[in-house]
Amino acid sequence: MSKLPIKNDLGFFEIRLESIGGLGAHLAGKMLAEAGVLGLGLNGAHFSSYGSEKKGTPVKSFVRFSEGELRISSPIERPHIIGVFHEALFKTVDVANGLLPDGVIIVNTSKSVDEIREELNLKSGTVAVVDALNIAVEEKTRVNTAMLGAIFRVAEFLNPEAIKNVIRATFEEKYPHLVDSNIKTFDRGYNEVVFKTFEADQNAVSEFVRQKSAVGYETQPIGGVITNPGNTILKDLSGSRQGFLPEYNADKCINCANCDIACPDLCFVWEEKEDKKGRPQMFLKGIDYQYCKGCLKCVDVCPTGALTTIRETDGYADEHRVPHKFKLASN
Repeated sequence: MSKLPIKNDLGFFEIRLESIGGLGAHLAGKMLAEAGVLGLGLNGAHFSSYGSEKKGTPVKSFVRFSEGELRISSPIERPHIIGVFHEALFKTVDVANGLLPDGVIIVNTSKSVDEIREELNLKSGTVAVVDALNIAVEEKTRVNTAMLGAIFRVAEFLNPEAIKNVIRATFEEKYPHLVDSNIKTFDRGYNEVVFKTFEADQNAVSEFVRQKSAVGYETQPIGGVITNPGNTILKDLSGSRQGFLPEYNADKCINCANCDIACPDLCFVWEEKEDKKGRPQMFLKGIDYQYCKGCLKCVDVCPTGALTTIRETDGYADEHRVPHKFKLASN
Protein backbone atom coordinates (compact mmCIF):
# COMPACT_ATOMS: atom_id res chain seq x y z
CA MET A 1 0.00 0.00 0.00
CA SER A 2 1.33 3.44 -0.93
CA LYS A 3 2.33 5.77 1.87
CA LEU A 4 1.43 8.78 -0.27
CA PRO A 5 -2.28 9.43 -0.92
CA ILE A 6 -1.70 11.21 -4.23
CA LYS A 7 1.27 11.81 -6.51
CA ASN A 8 2.09 13.89 -9.56
CA ASP A 9 3.34 12.48 -12.85
CA LEU A 10 6.85 12.11 -11.43
CA GLY A 11 5.64 10.27 -8.34
CA PHE A 12 6.08 13.18 -5.92
CA PHE A 13 3.85 14.72 -3.28
CA GLU A 14 4.70 18.43 -3.15
CA ILE A 15 4.17 21.20 -0.60
CA ARG A 16 4.94 24.91 -0.98
CA LEU A 17 5.07 27.38 1.90
CA GLU A 18 4.50 31.09 1.14
CA SER A 19 5.78 33.45 3.81
CA ILE A 20 7.92 36.45 4.72
CA GLY A 21 11.27 36.47 6.47
CA GLY A 22 10.97 36.18 10.24
CA LEU A 23 7.95 33.87 10.45
CA GLY A 24 9.97 30.64 10.38
CA ALA A 25 8.79 29.12 7.09
CA HIS A 26 12.27 27.84 6.22
CA LEU A 27 12.55 26.04 9.56
CA ALA A 28 8.98 24.75 9.20
CA GLY A 29 9.82 23.26 5.80
CA LYS A 30 12.96 21.66 7.19
CA MET A 31 11.07 20.07 10.10
CA LEU A 32 8.26 18.96 7.79
CA ALA A 33 10.71 17.17 5.50
CA GLU A 34 12.45 15.54 8.46
CA ALA A 35 9.13 14.28 9.83
CA GLY A 36 8.24 12.63 6.51
CA VAL A 37 11.65 11.01 6.15
CA LEU A 38 12.12 9.89 9.75
CA GLY A 39 8.47 9.22 10.58
CA LEU A 40 7.24 7.55 7.37
CA GLY A 41 10.45 6.34 5.78
CA LEU A 42 9.83 8.44 2.69
CA ASN A 43 12.49 10.06 0.55
CA GLY A 44 12.26 13.81 1.06
CA ALA A 45 13.84 17.04 -0.09
CA HIS A 46 13.58 20.59 1.21
CA PHE A 47 14.99 23.97 0.20
CA SER A 48 13.88 27.58 0.34
CA SER A 49 13.96 30.52 -2.03
CA TYR A 50 14.35 34.09 -0.79
CA GLY A 51 15.99 37.38 -1.64
CA SER A 52 17.70 39.50 0.97
CA GLU A 53 17.95 37.68 4.28
CA LYS A 54 15.92 40.02 6.43
CA LYS A 55 12.53 40.19 8.08
CA GLY A 56 9.64 41.13 5.86
CA THR A 57 10.95 39.90 2.50
CA PRO A 58 9.03 37.18 0.59
CA VAL A 59 10.10 33.58 1.22
CA LYS A 60 9.09 30.34 -0.48
CA SER A 61 9.90 27.00 1.11
CA PHE A 62 9.56 23.77 -0.88
CA VAL A 63 9.08 20.20 0.37
CA ARG A 64 8.91 17.06 -1.78
CA PHE A 65 8.15 13.51 -0.72
CA SER A 66 8.62 10.37 -2.79
CA GLU A 67 8.61 6.62 -2.30
CA GLY A 68 11.24 6.25 -5.02
CA GLU A 69 14.29 8.20 -6.07
CA LEU A 70 14.10 11.95 -5.58
CA ARG A 71 16.70 13.70 -7.69
CA ILE A 72 15.12 17.05 -8.46
CA SER A 73 15.53 20.43 -6.80
CA SER A 74 13.50 22.78 -8.99
CA PRO A 75 10.91 25.14 -7.44
CA ILE A 76 7.48 23.59 -6.90
CA GLU A 77 4.97 24.97 -9.39
CA ARG A 78 2.09 22.51 -8.98
CA PRO A 79 1.79 21.82 -5.25
CA HIS A 80 -0.67 19.50 -3.56
CA ILE A 81 -0.61 21.72 -0.45
CA ILE A 82 0.13 25.43 -0.06
CA GLY A 83 0.68 27.01 3.35
CA VAL A 84 0.34 30.81 3.49
CA PHE A 85 2.02 32.18 6.60
CA HIS A 86 1.11 35.84 6.03
CA GLU A 87 -2.21 37.06 4.68
CA ALA A 88 -0.75 40.38 3.43
CA LEU A 89 1.11 38.42 0.75
CA PHE A 90 -2.16 38.38 -1.19
CA LYS A 91 -1.37 41.95 -2.28
CA THR A 92 1.96 41.20 -3.95
CA VAL A 93 2.23 37.43 -4.50
CA ASP A 94 -0.09 35.03 -6.33
CA VAL A 95 0.07 32.60 -3.42
CA ALA A 96 -2.38 30.11 -4.94
CA ASN A 97 -0.62 29.96 -8.30
CA GLY A 98 -0.37 26.40 -9.61
CA LEU A 99 -2.45 24.77 -6.86
CA LEU A 100 -3.93 21.54 -8.19
CA PRO A 101 -7.75 21.52 -8.63
CA ASP A 102 -8.09 19.09 -5.72
CA GLY A 103 -5.26 20.67 -3.71
CA VAL A 104 -5.30 22.27 -0.26
CA ILE A 105 -4.43 25.84 0.69
CA ILE A 106 -3.98 26.74 4.36
CA VAL A 107 -3.94 30.41 5.38
CA ASN A 108 -2.88 32.05 8.62
CA THR A 109 -5.85 34.38 9.14
CA SER A 110 -8.72 35.28 11.41
CA LYS A 111 -11.11 35.32 8.43
CA SER A 112 -13.53 32.57 7.47
CA VAL A 113 -12.99 29.89 4.84
CA ASP A 114 -15.52 31.52 2.50
CA GLU A 115 -13.86 34.94 2.80
CA ILE A 116 -10.44 33.52 1.93
CA ARG A 117 -11.87 31.50 -0.95
CA GLU A 118 -13.45 34.64 -2.39
CA GLU A 119 -10.28 36.71 -1.98
CA LEU A 120 -8.17 34.10 -3.75
CA ASN A 121 -10.88 33.34 -6.33
CA LEU A 122 -10.50 29.60 -5.85
CA LYS A 123 -12.85 27.45 -7.91
CA SER A 124 -12.20 24.11 -6.25
CA GLY A 125 -10.11 22.23 -3.73
CA THR A 126 -9.87 22.53 0.03
CA VAL A 127 -9.52 25.88 1.80
CA ALA A 128 -8.30 25.84 5.40
CA VAL A 129 -7.90 28.71 7.85
CA VAL A 130 -6.15 28.86 11.21
CA ASP A 131 -5.42 31.87 13.40
CA ALA A 132 -1.78 30.88 13.80
CA LEU A 133 -0.73 34.37 14.87
CA ASN A 134 -3.18 34.42 17.77
CA ILE A 135 -2.01 30.96 18.85
CA ALA A 136 1.63 32.05 18.68
CA VAL A 137 0.95 35.19 20.72
CA GLU A 138 -0.88 33.27 23.43
CA GLU A 139 1.73 30.49 23.61
CA LYS A 140 4.71 32.89 23.20
CA THR A 141 6.01 31.02 20.16
CA ARG A 142 5.99 31.65 16.39
CA VAL A 143 3.40 30.97 13.75
CA ASN A 144 5.44 28.25 12.04
CA THR A 145 4.63 25.45 14.50
CA ALA A 146 0.94 26.39 14.48
CA MET A 147 0.98 26.23 10.67
CA LEU A 148 2.69 22.84 10.85
CA GLY A 149 -0.16 21.63 13.03
CA ALA A 150 -2.70 22.73 10.42
CA ILE A 151 -0.68 21.10 7.61
CA PHE A 152 -0.50 17.79 9.46
CA ARG A 153 -4.26 17.90 10.03
CA VAL A 154 -5.10 18.21 6.34
CA ALA A 155 -2.28 15.90 5.22
CA GLU A 156 -3.58 12.88 7.07
CA PHE A 157 -0.83 10.57 5.81
CA LEU A 158 1.71 12.50 7.92
CA ASN A 159 2.28 11.29 11.48
CA PRO A 160 1.84 14.04 14.13
CA GLU A 161 4.06 12.14 16.57
CA ALA A 162 6.91 12.26 14.05
CA ILE A 163 6.87 16.06 13.89
CA LYS A 164 6.72 16.29 17.67
CA ASN A 165 9.91 14.25 17.83
CA VAL A 166 11.46 16.63 15.30
CA ILE A 167 10.34 19.65 17.35
CA ARG A 168 11.99 18.16 20.44
CA ALA A 169 15.20 17.45 18.55
CA THR A 170 15.21 20.94 17.03
CA PHE A 171 14.74 22.91 20.25
CA GLU A 172 15.84 20.81 23.20
CA GLU A 173 19.60 21.38 22.88
CA LYS A 174 19.70 25.19 22.61
CA TYR A 175 16.18 26.18 23.66
CA PRO A 176 14.83 23.47 25.98
CA HIS A 177 12.34 25.91 27.53
CA LEU A 178 10.62 26.24 24.14
CA VAL A 179 9.93 22.55 23.57
CA ASP A 180 6.66 22.24 25.47
CA SER A 181 5.27 25.56 24.23
CA ASN A 182 6.01 24.66 20.59
CA ILE A 183 4.40 21.25 20.94
CA LYS A 184 1.35 22.91 22.47
CA THR A 185 1.35 25.41 19.59
CA PHE A 186 1.46 22.50 17.12
CA ASP A 187 -1.44 20.77 18.88
CA ARG A 188 -3.53 23.94 18.81
CA GLY A 189 -2.86 24.45 15.11
CA TYR A 190 -3.83 20.83 14.50
CA ASN A 191 -7.09 21.11 16.48
CA GLU A 192 -8.14 24.67 15.63
CA VAL A 193 -7.77 24.63 11.85
CA VAL A 194 -11.09 24.89 10.01
CA PHE A 195 -11.39 23.64 6.44
CA LYS A 196 -13.96 23.08 3.73
CA THR A 197 -13.74 21.22 0.44
CA PHE A 198 -15.26 22.56 -2.77
CA GLU A 199 -15.88 20.10 -5.57
CA ALA A 200 -14.04 20.74 -8.80
CA ASP A 201 -16.08 22.03 -11.70
CA GLN A 202 -14.08 21.05 -14.77
CA ASN A 203 -15.61 23.93 -16.70
CA ALA A 204 -14.45 26.42 -14.07
CA VAL A 205 -10.94 25.08 -13.46
CA SER A 206 -8.46 27.17 -15.40
CA GLU A 207 -5.44 25.63 -17.12
CA PHE A 208 -2.11 26.13 -15.40
CA VAL A 209 0.03 28.85 -16.96
CA ARG A 210 3.67 29.14 -15.92
CA GLN A 211 4.52 32.64 -14.69
CA LYS A 212 7.08 34.36 -16.87
CA SER A 213 9.73 36.81 -15.75
CA ALA A 214 8.83 40.41 -16.53
CA VAL A 215 12.37 41.11 -17.71
CA GLY A 216 14.37 38.87 -20.05
CA TYR A 217 17.17 39.15 -22.57
CA GLU A 218 14.79 40.67 -25.13
CA THR A 219 12.85 42.97 -22.80
CA GLN A 220 15.38 44.27 -20.28
CA PRO A 221 16.16 48.00 -20.48
CA ILE A 222 19.45 49.39 -21.72
CA GLY A 223 22.17 49.02 -19.10
CA GLY A 224 22.26 51.80 -16.52
CA VAL A 225 18.75 53.09 -17.28
CA ILE A 226 16.44 53.23 -14.26
CA THR A 227 12.94 53.03 -15.70
CA ASN A 228 11.15 53.21 -12.34
CA PRO A 229 13.21 55.22 -9.85
CA GLY A 230 12.51 54.57 -6.20
CA ASN A 231 10.33 57.01 -4.30
CA THR A 232 8.39 57.22 -1.08
CA ILE A 233 5.21 58.80 -2.42
CA LEU A 234 3.45 55.47 -2.91
CA LYS A 235 4.63 52.90 -0.40
CA ASP A 236 2.91 50.02 1.34
CA LEU A 237 4.94 48.03 3.83
CA SER A 238 2.02 46.08 5.27
CA GLY A 239 3.45 42.93 3.70
CA SER A 240 6.53 43.30 5.93
CA ARG A 241 4.60 43.37 9.19
CA GLN A 242 4.39 40.20 11.21
CA GLY A 243 0.98 40.98 12.67
CA PHE A 244 1.81 43.78 15.11
CA LEU A 245 1.72 47.56 15.02
CA PRO A 246 2.75 50.44 17.28
CA GLU A 247 -0.27 52.26 18.72
CA TYR A 248 0.03 55.96 19.58
CA ASN A 249 -1.50 57.55 22.69
CA ALA A 250 -1.21 61.34 22.40
CA ASP A 251 -2.09 61.91 26.08
CA LYS A 252 1.17 60.28 27.20
CA CYS A 253 3.40 61.82 24.52
CA ILE A 254 6.03 64.43 25.46
CA ASN A 255 7.12 64.99 21.83
CA CYS A 256 10.69 63.97 22.57
CA ALA A 257 11.13 62.57 19.02
CA ASN A 258 12.91 59.43 20.20
CA CYS A 259 10.49 57.41 18.09
CA ASP A 260 11.25 59.47 14.99
CA ILE A 261 15.00 59.02 15.48
CA ALA A 262 14.65 55.23 15.89
CA CYS A 263 12.21 54.74 13.01
CA PRO A 264 13.97 53.46 9.86
CA ASP A 265 11.10 54.41 7.56
CA LEU A 266 10.01 57.90 8.69
CA CYS A 267 6.55 56.75 9.72
CA PHE A 268 5.84 59.56 12.17
CA VAL A 269 3.90 62.64 11.12
CA TRP A 270 4.62 65.96 12.81
CA GLU A 271 2.89 69.33 12.74
CA GLU A 272 3.98 72.74 13.91
CA LYS A 273 1.89 74.37 16.63
CA GLU A 274 2.43 76.85 19.45
CA ASP A 275 3.25 75.56 22.91
CA LYS A 276 1.73 76.92 26.13
CA LYS A 277 4.05 79.94 25.99
CA GLY A 278 3.17 80.76 22.41
CA ARG A 279 6.43 79.48 20.94
CA PRO A 280 6.43 77.35 17.75
CA GLN A 281 7.12 73.69 18.39
CA MET A 282 6.77 70.42 16.52
CA PHE A 283 4.09 68.10 17.92
CA LEU A 284 3.64 64.44 17.00
CA LYS A 285 0.37 64.03 15.12
CA GLY A 286 0.38 60.25 14.58
CA ILE A 287 1.67 57.39 12.44
CA ASP A 288 1.48 56.87 8.70
CA TYR A 289 1.02 53.11 8.66
CA GLN A 290 1.70 52.71 4.95
CA TYR A 291 5.36 53.32 5.82
CA CYS A 292 5.38 51.14 8.96
CA LYS A 293 6.94 47.68 8.66
CA GLY A 294 6.22 46.75 12.26
CA CYS A 295 9.79 46.65 13.58
CA LEU A 296 8.50 48.20 16.87
CA LYS A 297 11.79 50.01 17.56
CA CYS A 298 9.72 53.06 18.42
CA VAL A 299 7.97 51.15 21.21
CA ASP A 300 11.33 50.15 22.69
CA VAL A 301 12.66 53.73 22.87
CA CYS A 302 9.48 55.54 23.97
CA PRO A 303 10.15 56.80 27.55
CA THR A 304 6.54 57.44 28.55
CA GLY A 305 4.56 54.50 27.16
CA ALA A 306 2.89 56.66 24.54
CA LEU A 307 3.68 53.91 22.01
CA THR A 308 2.53 50.38 22.76
CA THR A 309 2.31 47.14 20.75
CA ILE A 310 -1.06 45.97 19.43
CA ARG A 311 -2.09 43.18 17.10
CA GLU A 312 -2.89 44.35 13.59
CA THR A 313 -6.53 43.81 12.70
CA ASP A 314 -8.42 44.26 9.47
CA GLY A 315 -8.74 47.91 8.56
CA TYR A 316 -7.00 49.25 11.68
CA ALA A 317 -4.01 50.71 9.86
CA ASP A 318 -6.17 52.42 7.24
CA GLU A 319 -8.59 53.73 9.84
CA HIS A 320 -5.89 55.21 12.11
CA ARG A 321 -3.38 56.27 9.50
CA VAL A 322 -2.21 59.89 9.68
CA PRO A 323 -0.90 60.64 6.18
CA HIS A 324 2.11 62.76 5.41
CA LYS A 325 1.51 66.08 3.67
CA PHE A 326 3.74 66.52 0.64
CA LYS A 327 4.28 70.20 -0.18
CA LEU A 328 5.64 71.42 -3.50
CA ALA A 329 8.17 74.24 -3.28
CA SER A 330 6.92 77.40 -4.93
CA ASN A 331 9.08 79.43 -7.32
